[in-house]
Amino acid sequence: MQIERTQEEIIIRIPSDVDMQGLQRLIDFLTYREATAKSKASQTDVDELAAEVKKGWWDKNRTRFIK
Repeated sequence: MQIERTQEEIIIRIPSDVDMQGLQRLIDFLTYREATAKSKASQTDVDELAAEVKKGWWDKNRTRFIK
């Protein structure tokens, strides 16, 4: 593996025989970190939003699971 830093980016070279599933998980994590780096949301804000989304989903799909 090689890591190179330029003024504008970090370049990572990885051998082609690396496990693609693990690599995809790493890329997903880095994408998440980039997207949330400047967020000012607290963990409480995130938890409340998640609860709201789950409730909305359950309200729409309840009849699929409970007859």
